[in-house]
Amino acid sequence: MGFFKRFRKPKTTVIFEIPRSSFSLGASINGTITVSSKEEFDATEVRAELRCIEKRRRERWVYDERRRRNIRHVYWDSATLLSEDLKASGPLHIVPGFKKTFPIKVNIPAGGRETLDGIDANVSWFIKGVVGVDDRPDPTSETIELQIIRAAMPTTKQEVEMVPCEYCKALMPANSSSCPICGAPRKS
Repeated sequence: MGFFKRFRKPKTTVIFEIPRSSFSLGASINGTITVSSKEEFDATEVRAELRCIEKRRRERWVYDERRRRNIRHVYWDSATLLSEDLKASGPLHIVPGFKKTFPIKVNIPAGGRETLDGIDANVSWFIKGVVGVDDRPDPTSETIELQIIRAAMPTTKQEVEMVPCEYCKALMPANSSSCPICGAPRKS
């Protein structure tokens, strides 16, 4: 391998596909990573990289010697909430003309944070497919931004017993103290 070849990605196309881009917390994503190559190289693994990044707007006051006063300095503080590499395949020897699709299952943690895009804070989820290569840059797919929402709570319907009003004969809930139609008090 030439010296400058170490700084170039292998001539490989990586495509990461998922059925949609919106999921709830605790959901499972079934996707595929398709790798097709025009060059021979050894890959250490095929994986999907899932990231959750939080950015918060911060400010601090800094004394400016020239102006002789404090100046507000605004910056964005970034933190990685989740960084997960999910393995789809182990080591491979890839040759020109190689094309293979690898299935992969990604689980969104139920205790994670939902996507947020606000004035002072952002929470973003990203996923991409990667072919790991030693001593060279890794070929990657396009990064897909996921929309993660809070899981909907199941609603439970309680059946309410209806009884007729003794005055107007309209149906009213059994736990009601007065008739909603005529206003008469309910007799026990």
